[in-house]
Amino acid sequence: MLIKTILNKVHKLKSFVYQDVKPGVYQGSEVFNVTVVPRKNSHAVCSGCLKPAPGYDSLAERRFEFVPLWGIRVFLLYTMRRVQCKTCGVKVEQVPWGDGKKELTKVYMQFLASWARKLSWKEVACTFNTSWEKVFHAVEYVVEWGKAHRSLDNIKAIGVDEVAYQIGHKYLTVVYQIDRNCTRLLWIGEERTEATIRSFFSFFGTERSQQLEYVCSDMWQPYVNLNSAVNP
Repeated sequence: MLIKTILNKVHKLKSFVYQDVKPGVYQGSEVFNVTVVPRKNSHAVCSGCLKPAPGYDSLAERRFEFVPLWGIRVFLLYTMRRVQCKTCGVKVEQVPWGDGKKELTKVYMQFLASWARKLSWKEVACTFNTSWEKVFHAVEYVVEWGKAHRSLDNIKAIGVDEVAYQIGHKYLTVVYQIDRNCTRLLWIGEERTEATIRSFFSFFGTERSQQLEYVCSDMWQPYVNLNSAVNP
């Protein structure tokens, strides 16, 4: 089927194959159900240590939502295996398209999160026939992945600013990296006090703080006192 060809072209799965694609109905709407099976002679991977392990048993078939095609929802159907890992004991296998117990595939969460940068979460949900909660979880997943994989080394310049987010003088403190070759948001803290600033530098670490060459901020007094926070 053409859809199998498209999936193998844009989202090939290591150690797994797309077995077949069948139209169906789920939650009152038309869907494509894509059955996924392990590749012959491949080994399941332990979700704890991410190492191959012998099989133990199988669980019920799970449904993972994929990027929709032509406005039709797509689901990967897979019967999860459990493994008998020497290190971790009996564990559910790790699959390359999923993350833990999440119902959405990784690629679909990345897809929704990329659109959430351009549209409101409600608009993204309506456009792609999904829920606001799923868009939220997609953004949360991408943010957590980014936090886990970001590097805070070799930052020489930061900018500190305040953002009002509610009527009644409710503020957030935001800290950006503003090096010539990289501009990005680093941290957000509640309020705009010296305690907030010190919380950032506690998170940033003494060694990295001492390597800063430039700190830019407005003239709000707690921000002016940044030097004492950098060198307590």
